[in-house]
Amino acid sequence: MYELYYAPGSASLAVHWLLIELGVEHRLHRVNLAAGEHKTDHYRAINPAGVVPALVINGQAVSESAALVLALADRHPQAGLAPDLDSLERATYYQWAFFCANTLQPAFRNWFYPQEAAGVECQDHTKEQARLKIEAAFAQVNAHLDSRGPYLCGDQLRAVDFSFAMLTRWSRGMPKPAREWPAIKAYTDRLCALPSFAQVCAREELTGWP
Repeated sequence: MYELYYAPGSASLAVHWLLIELGVEHRLHRVNLAAGEHKTDHYRAINPAGVVPALVINGQAVSESAALVLALADRHPQAGLAPDLDSLERATYYQWAFFCANTLQPAFRNWFYPQEAAGVECQDHTKEQARLKIEAAFAQVNAHLDSRGPYLCGDQLRAVDFSFAMLTRWSRGMPKPAREWPAIKAYTDRLCALPSFAQVCAREELTGWP
C-alpha cells in the first residue's frame, strides 16, 4: 500500500489524482500547511525538504511530485501511462515531465511567493516576470497540442498529463489563465472528464476549476 502525504490543491494533487486513476491501494495523510505541519520535525523526518508531497513506497518515503508521477507510471505498466523505454516517445515524455518541474513550477513559485526570490522590494517585478514566463510556457504548450495533441505525448494519455493539468489549475486566478488558450482548454476538458478527476476533487474539496 502507498501512503501519500498531501495538501489540497498543492503539488501533491497530480500524485493523488494518479493514484486514483491507477486504482491502487493507498492511504492519505493530510498535511495542514497553514498550521505549519510541513515544517515540524515529525514531517521533516518523512520529507526533509518540508514540502508536499511525500509518498511512502515499500516503507520508504520519496518526494518530488514529477518524480513520483513518473515512478507510479513505471510501477504500474499495465495502465499504459508511460511509453516504452526504447521509444522516441519516451524522450518526449521526459521532456514534458522536466518542463513541468523545471520551467513551470519554479515560475509558479515566483508568482505565488514573489518575495522569496528577490525580497519584498522586488516582489512586483518578480511576479510580473513569473507571469510572462508562465504565459510563454502556456503558449508553447498550446501550439504543441494544436499540432501534435490531443495529449502532451500525442494520441495517448500519459502520466505527465496529470502533472501539466495540475499546473494549469494553478493559473486559474492569473490575468490570463491556461484555459484561455483554446488547445489547452480542450485538453483540460478531456482530463477533467476522467472519473478520477471528480474523485480527487471530492476528496480534496476542490472547486473553481475548470
